Amino acid sequence: MEINDLTPAERRIWDAFPRGEGVDFREQPDDSSVDGAGWGPDRTVRAEVLRALLLGAGRVEEGRVAGLKVKGAKIVGKLDLRYAVVDHPIRLRDCWFERKPLLYGAQLRALVLGYSTLPGLTAATLRVDVVLRLSCCRITGPVRLQGARISGGLFLQGAVIGPSAGEEADEPALQLNHVDIGTDIIAMDLTVHGQTRMNGATVGGQVNLNESRLLAPGGIALHAENLSVGTDLRGHRLEARGLVNLTGSRIPGQLYLSRAVFDNPDGIALRASSCVVGEVWLRHCETLRGGVNLRRSQFDMLHMQPETWPETIRIDGLTYRTLAPHLPAEERLPALEREESGYVPYAYEQLAAAYRTAGDEPAARTVLLAKLRRHRRTLPRPARLWGLLQDVTVGYGFRPLRAAGWLLALLLTGTIAYSLAPPRPLKQGEAPDFNAVFYTIDLMLPIIGFGQESAYAPSGWYQWLSYLLIVTGWILATTTAAGVSRSLQRQ
Repeated sequence: MEINDLTPAERRIWDAFPRGEGVDFREQPDDSSVDGAGWGPDRTVRAEVLRALLLGAGRVEEGRVAGLKVKGAKIVGKLDLRYAVVDHPIRLRDCWFERKPLLYGAQLRALVLGYSTLPGLTAATLRVDVVLRLSCCRITGPVRLQGARISGGLFLQGAVIGPSAGEEADEPALQLNHVDIGTDIIAMDLTVHGQTRMNGATVGGQVNLNESRLLAPGGIALHAENLSVGTDLRGHRLEARGLVNLTGSRIPGQLYLSRAVFDNPDGIALRASSCVVGEVWLRHCETLRGGVNLRRSQFDMLHMQPETWPETIRIDGLTYRTLAPHLPAEERLPALEREESGYVPYAYEQLAAAYRTAGDEPAARTVLLAKLRRHRRTLPRPARLWGLLQDVTVGYGFRPLRAAGWLLALLLTGTIAYSLAPPRPLKQGEAPDFNAVFYTIDLMLPIIGFGQESAYAPSGWYQWLSYLLIVTGWILATTTAAGVSRSLQRQ
């Protein structure tokens, strides 16, 4: 390209490039690139001119760091840098692009497009040595960054990506499949109209989606299977319209989703199955509108209020060491009844283990008692009757004082009855002195013998009372032994 072909606006950029100086076409500091289609020739730059500069057509001034630094330009034509190796930083802030830049397979030092308006960005397998900034951009087409490798960070805070309202996208709006980010993905206040895809992505630091909006009603808002981050995934006040899928992700720090909104009423709202996460925070969240799937995941800590659980949950195989906030077991148990597959014994055992970790043994016993009651509903009727008897008498061994109460009531009944009408001795003159208390104990407890039962024989309805005490005593002794044995086995 001949230097004489340049327009005055292009000449300014051409002359500033060797020194790395900036060229600002903005009339006011608050000029918005959204209005760039109406900018005149004094702010219009051909994309081929920029391409020529970046690929070596422009001279480099000795002792200076050359670079493209432009603000407020209207870039017409196609900025085609496919497979290019560019050693100069590219900063095109507040610019309006007529066509989407093509950066497929390119190798760049740094790329900054902050506050610009673009019809899309094709940059799959892009390599960036320093940083890629798309902060506060308005991008109406798909952003394709699949397989990109960025040594520094990816900045998307304040960006709006995806088609305008009423338009439908043919592909995911933000494509970050298998990206490798050296430090962080900073995307606070990001808005994506359509699917955000991050399957297999690797992030050395954190992914920050605080106060972002991922809008794909009825579809998949965030598809991040097998995501791996170095520290945290943060989504404070995140708004997700559609499925959030984190299946198989590895997050050693925090999955922080406090005050987030999950809305997918016709399906699963949050799927985090087979994940390994340090801490999961769903603090002060509204009730999830849609199901939640946490099967086979491992959490060190789960912070979730009971009212956050939706009507349908899948938690079979979910493992967590501690559960917060610490609440009475009676407030946690109703959620276990919502398991989609029905009775899941492991869920009760896991909740009891969490209470034991917190040192709350009474709550752990309450959970295990609820587990046996829930299990009883799955048994045949005869087994249910036997279980009901164990529950009423000794609470399956978790309520031993209940058995003592029954025994005391029967002892008082027998003592009063036989004191009013002592039974006749079997052998006159050989029987020991009658004692109503020990006679009743002799009838009720099959192992202990005080010689009263064998020496006296009641008659009439007192005989039927003795049968009742004998049978009841055997049942209480058997159920107590079974319950205590079960409790000791768990200990």
